[in-house]
Amino acid sequence: MRRLVPCNALTIRAEPIDAMAFAPYGDVVAQPQGGKRTDWSAALAHPRPQASLSLSTANVAMTRFPASLTMMERHPHSFQTFIPLDVSGYLVCVAPNGADDLPAVDQLRAYIVPAGIGITYRAKAWHCPMMALDRPGQFSILMWMSGDGSDDEFVDLGKPVTVQGA
Repeated sequence: MRRLVPCNALTIRAEPIDAMAFAPYGDVVAQPQGGKRTDWSAALAHPRPQASLSLSTANVAMTRFPASLTMMERHPHSFQTFIPLDVSGYLVCVAPNGADDLPAVDQLRAYIVPAGIGITYRAKAWHCPMMALDRPGQFSILMWMSGDGSDDEFVDLGKPVTVQGA
């Protein structure tokens, strides 16, 4: 059963992704500088021995600004990594956990991520579904899943949040 997040109508402005600003929610997975290798495996940790690593792909419809957000999700036990396969840019929206264990919608942030940059959401990070900008996109998705019904949690926003372009 999905919970309802009581909130007021809100309009926010998307900003370019910045690794430091995004750090409370996860990692920005960027190409290494100078041909070196970057190890992102620390994000692969998970606490459930019964979970299996899931690798999937998804087609994502194009979103235009102003975007309207009506729901959020989180994965209580696992990170979730999105690696763009074919996308010109995409919108990532995140919110911290509120005192009631629901997203603090009044602190929601929106980031524009350019082509070639992936993101990893930390376990328990509230986020909106992926939204491709400019044209439809394709992503590879990596996370641990047990299939016991506890992998995902979804909530509906009481009022839509509008996201304006940068």
